[in-house]
Amino acid sequence: MTTRIAVCIGTRPEAIKMAPLYLALKDDERFDPILFSTGQHREMLQQVFAVFGIQPDIDLEVMRPNQTLASLTSLLIEKISGSLQELNPAAVLVHGDTTTCFSAGIASFYQKIKIGHVEAGLRTYNFEAPWPEEMNRRLIDPISEWCFAPTESSKKHLLDERIPPEKIYNVGNTVVDALNIAAEKTRSETPVIPGLEKVDLSGKRIILVTGHRRESFGKPFEDFCGSLLTLADRHEDVVLIYPVHLNPKVQEPVNRIIGGHDRIHLIQPVEYVQMVYLLDQCYFIITDSGGIQEEAPSFGKPALVTRETTERPEAVQSGAAKLVGTDPKLILESAEKLLTSKEAYNEMVPAKNPYGDGKTSQRIADILAESLIK
Repeated sequence: MTTRIAVCIGTRPEAIKMAPLYLALKDDERFDPILFSTGQHREMLQQVFAVFGIQPDIDLEVMRPNQTLASLTSLLIEKISGSLQELNPAAVLVHGDTTTCFSAGIASFYQKIKIGHVEAGLRTYNFEAPWPEEMNRRLIDPISEWCFAPTESSKKHLLDERIPPEKIYNVGNTVVDALNIAAEKTRSETPVIPGLEKVDLSGKRIILVTGHRRESFGKPFEDFCGSLLTLADRHEDVVLIYPVHLNPKVQEPVNRIIGGHDRIHLIQPVEYVQMVYLLDQCYFIITDSGGIQEEAPSFGKPALVTRETTERPEAVQSGAAKLVGTDPKLILESAEKLLTSKEAYNEMVPAKNPYGDGKTSQRIADILAESLIK
């Protein structure tokens, strides 16, 4: 008899990091995993599903025009609760810090279903950054039966918050499992990236850029864009590739400030495999993405993080990432150093990936089996 596990996802980062775990459970005769999607990132989710060859068993289709966080959260809790009543799983696995994660955790708690929190224990201890994610993840861990921490520092946060030690497992990060699968695909067949088909990148050093966080909107984000423009003007052998988030508060300043530069390529948001290819090919990264902070060390690429704080300190501690905020002076100084000093560049290439060895999914499956299967 197999044990039913509900695997809940809603956004692209969740899908990327939960896909290897779902596949591990699916390949394990001890489990009957049910994948259900809330559809927070509908089109981007489909792209990830195609990469890993999976499809959700249940699609809740919760997104509505002009939806508030309050209306989304209440609808998610209601719909997830209904699905859980029908599924009656032994456990629900949630990931990270999204509204889907929070809502699925609350719905499971109300129905007294055991919760496994994948990527537990990340903290900035600042509810404003990232917002609302810091609240989401801090409320889920205390009600989880299994807190699957990705690193030793995440485990320490949980212990400091008096989470029972027997509920905490340092297993590594499933992002490395996912990257191993995707990188194998990109290295066997180069993906076509819309917007770059006719761009000659030979002899150029690629700086991959992402920027979209709410806390940077306004003047800080405009300063960030200005630093990118200056960087491109100063170095003729440099090309910036920026997949621009669809949020109008990102699109408007990006296109106004750096649109039209012949060596800054503003492209549509890319699919996961395309992003993995760009990570593999770039010289270094300027980003405010939490996920990319984890992915960059897997490819040995330095990352300049345009945030004041990070819940993923391991990359910073290992030297693979540097916090530069949105201060244009600090962004430029740090980027210039990477472009002009090979020694400085090599110092940011980690000898060991701080986020794991690519075997996290199987570790989680084995822990679940030991806990649930008697």
